[in-house]
Amino acid sequence: MYENKDDKGTLKQLELSKYDPYFRAMLVGGELEKLASVALASPVEGKALQYFNKPPRLGKPTPPHQDGYYFMITPPEAVTMWLALDVADEENGCISYVRGSHRSGMRPHGRSETLGFSQGITDFGTREDLTNEVLLPALPGDLLIHHAMTIHRAKGNRSLVRNRPALGLVYYSTTVREDKKALVAYQNKLTTELDAAGKI
Repeated sequence: MYENKDDKGTLKQLELSKYDPYFRAMLVGGELEKLASVALASPVEGKALQYFNKPPRLGKPTPPHQDGYYFMITPPEAVTMWLALDVADEENGCISYVRGSHRSGMRPHGRSETLGFSQGITDFGTREDLTNEVLLPALPGDLLIHHAMTIHRAKGNRSLVRNRPALGLVYYSTTVREDKKALVAYQNKLTTELDAAGKI
């Protein structure tokens, strides 16, 4: 996905583990998989490893959301790991989390216009949300881990020159059930919309 498909310097998101054995090996069978298993107190399955970026000046805010809404799994036992490849700070869009939000259930989500994050929490901004929100700047090599129910977001990239590159890894507990039919339908609909908008 590109912020501007005609400008290859605006690459925003790229699936890696499905197409490259190096990144598949990083996702499956290594130390990160073991760490995910500890975090979930369960055996896990590596589902995806992607490159994420916010290009300078063009990188849009990531809407507040819960990854579990996209995953369509029951129970929503999964973790996302976010590995910083460069400095991520308030200027170029580091992540913020709502502390303790993974314990409060799924919030309502609705259509977002943000590329790569098609759904956002529609009632975000309560006093509890804002009081418990924590900004987490990261240095290259820092690894952030959050539960699939944790509310998180990121501001846009206001830097004139700096990207905000990272790797995102997703692990599901082996106890979950996937609604694969609903997931495929959602992904097909989203792909059609992104193609029509000239983003992929």
